[in-house]
Amino acid sequence: MTDLHAPTSPTGPSPDDGDRLRALVAEIRAVTVDVARLQATLIRRRAEVMQIALAEVARSGSRASREREMPIRSAALEIAVATTSHDLTVQRELDDAHTLTEKFSSTVDALEAGRITLRHVQAVLETGIVIDDEKTRRGWEKVVLSRAERDSPGRVRAFARELAESVQPEGMTARHARAARARGVSVRDLADGMAELSVILSATVAYGIRDRLRRRAAVIRASSRAVAGDGGTDELATGGLPGDTATAADRATSSRADTPRVSPDERTLAQIGADLCADLLLTATPTIDPTTEATCPGGLGAIRAQVQITVPVLTLLGHTDAGAAVAGRSPIDPESARHLAAHAPGWDRVLCDPVTGTVLEVDRYSPSAAQRRYLAARDQHCRAPGCRAPLTRCQLDHNHEAQHGGATTLTNLCHLCVRHHTLKTETAWSVTQEPDGTLRFRSPLGQRTTETPPPRIMFLPDSDGAGEGHTTGTSTPPDRAPF
Repeated sequence: MTDLHAPTSPTGPSPDDGDRLRALVAEIRAVTVDVARLQATLIRRRAEVMQIALAEVARSGSRASREREMPIRSAALEIAVATTSHDLTVQRELDDAHTLTEKFSSTVDALEAGRITLRHVQAVLETGIVIDDEKTRRGWEKVVLSRAERDSPGRVRAFARELAESVQPEGMTARHARAARARGVSVRDLADGMAELSVILSATVAYGIRDRLRRRAAVIRASSRAVAGDGGTDELATGGLPGDTATAADRATSSRADTPRVSPDERTLAQIGADLCADLLLTATPTIDPTTEATCPGGLGAIRAQVQITVPVLTLLGHTDAGAAVAGRSPIDPESARHLAAHAPGWDRVLCDPVTGTVLEVDRYSPSAAQRRYLAARDQHCRAPGCRAPLTRCQLDHNHEAQHGGATTLTNLCHLCVRHHTLKTETAWSVTQEPDGTLRFRSPLGQRTTETPPPRIMFLPDSDGAGEGHTTGTSTPPDRAPF
């Protein structure tokens, strides 16, 4: 029999731990306030930089949008070099800081006082930027800040968005049409050879796509289980596509009678949906195809995705299990690299220094084409400070301008994305190159930064007879150059 009056073990911390925990919470709160004050200072300093750049834009008197943006781009790159950041990120920070100080000054004041955090500030900026009328925006900001001082950023964002919607004088139709102009596709690198594909679309289209993928995934998994004799009739009954009049029992019976028993599809619905999305995007022909045989033989359906990959020869041969990369940006798994290699129309053979990994030579076809292949193998991506734009978005730049006598040689060429190529050409930024491909950038303010060619990591099998695929970090010898 259990003694209901027996003492139970304590569930909270001991008195000593409780005092320590209380002190730590108070210290974290104090540090959070200090960090908020510094973040507010950083916002104000960025806004001052933006004001200086905008004043230079006004003095230039240029009407061309690209020329008007050059002072802002140059200032952003100055800060990026000083803080080892990407200048696009810095430019967004400058723009946000200018907007905050001009339109949401009370929010910056609250951050400086430590009453809110930077995440609250971001919620205010993202949800309040749509309010154009200054008087309405000030009233909205006052109400949202009173909520922000006592609630989490996520709740504040939801409340602020709903409140902004209620005070908007402009109708949803016009605002949606304007917002739709921001639609686009982006990719974010993840770990272990993965990447995240993001698409900004109308909400109805986005949810429709997700629903269709889920319904198709449910049918695929349920059909697989029915064919394998693993039941699945419930999913078939609920997951059939519109217009399918066959019952779940009919489909299951037909599958069992006509199809040999196979293993069921073990993928999750999310995995099947992702595979379906990739298959449709990579192989399907768009319903709307404005191309003609003259502009695009075969139409849009004939276009196939192209990626640039670098694979060490030992990985290509299956002796190692690492080293492959796509577009000089993200590692990919060796199996995918070997599959792409098997179907590639051609390859560049890259000879590298056995110790430093520096590209020594690329041999194939005519000299001018070889130069382009050499530079693509060496640079891998945009060589501007902090930038990793892939070569597909880059141009070959003469470090010493061709119109000023610069030669078209390997030691005077490098890849720069359109943004940084334009910035280098139209502002006082300058670039010089050393024989090993090292670039030396000099900014209008006199900052200097050095960009060395992206390194390559090469592998060899262990000499002690370790299992196939086991690798070490030993550099590749000259006669085993990576591809």
